[in-house]
Amino acid sequence: MSQINFKPKQVAKKLLTVLPERNFDVIVNRFGLGESSEAKTLDAIGKKYGITRERVRQIENFSIQAIKKSEVFAKEKEAFENLFSAIEALGAVVSEDELLSHFSEDKATQNHINFFLVLGDAFVRSKEDNHFKHRWSIDSDMSEKVHASLKKLYEGLSDEEIVPEGELVTRFLSHLKDVSEKYRDEEILKRWLKLSKLIDRNPFGEWGRSSSSNIRARGMRDYAYLVLRRHGSPMHFSEVAKAITASFKKPAHVATCHNELIKDKRFVLVGRGLYALSEWGYNKGVVRDVIKELLKKEGPMSKEDILKRVMKERYVKENTVLVNLQNTNNFKKNKNGLYTAV
Repeated sequence: MSQINFKPKQVAKKLLTVLPERNFDVIVNRFGLGESSEAKTLDAIGKKYGITRERVRQIENFSIQAIKKSEVFAKEKEAFENLFSAIEALGAVVSEDELLSHFSEDKATQNHINFFLVLGDAFVRSKEDNHFKHRWSIDSDMSEKVHASLKKLYEGLSDEEIVPEGELVTRFLSHLKDVSEKYRDEEILKRWLKLSKLIDRNPFGEWGRSSSSNIRARGMRDYAYLVLRRHGSPMHFSEVAKAITASFKKPAHVATCHNELIKDKRFVLVGRGLYALSEWGYNKGVVRDVIKELLKKEGPMSKEDILKRVMKERYVKENTVLVNLQNTNNFKKNKNGLYTAV
């Protein structure tokens, strides 16, 4: 893991010595470099000194330039070179949140790193927009390539598509042209994926469009869908509720879960409290309905074939199927002894 080998707070303390008292106070408060790690707004600082927010901004900009022109700044060149190398190792373009948390989970230390990023001419911040999060870059050409590739990746995803992480990384890489081999690293590629606001992953590590309920689940039904899909076969509603609680850390009451499964067309009750996904080919309805739909699609069938097919769709006793076949209001035998729907 890429790390810095200087002490941010100590370096910042040296840099701030070049500022007069009020300028020092403005910078410390704006960046959260003091005892409080809370970064103050222009308005809050302006009220303290009885000046406008625009005047505070001017003081901030002047102070930053003063630091950059100082001998102290020149002496700390190695620290900025070290930070540059660390960002390069992370992929040259990194979301702001991930970059800061990579170096430290301590908010105060993060504030000091952010201060150095603002001071260093080599570091370029791009503000959040419709496609991407706040991010820092040390290579404009690389940044443009990553942005363009992420947009193409997003356009290639369908609205409800769920893609395993490995597959998405491969797709992403196919859009990246002329990228240095040092950046063709899985961890860097996954870090780049996190730049996007339009692509995200669900708690199971599967990726897709962030607008999809399969990625950002919005309630019990969505959680149930993801749980069942991951399980890959029918589950009892009580087990679905337990899995939701375990996987999403959301309290899922069994009765509530059952009610939500009943209401959603994505789920099919296949018998004995077991639910399956309709996309697996299960048809809704009771056993009678399943038999009727089967005969409608396949034509007349023998008792044995009906039993075999229905038992694949419904977890019921064979006798339940046979009792339904004996109901002459719904089914009858033709001259060849095969069943047809009435």
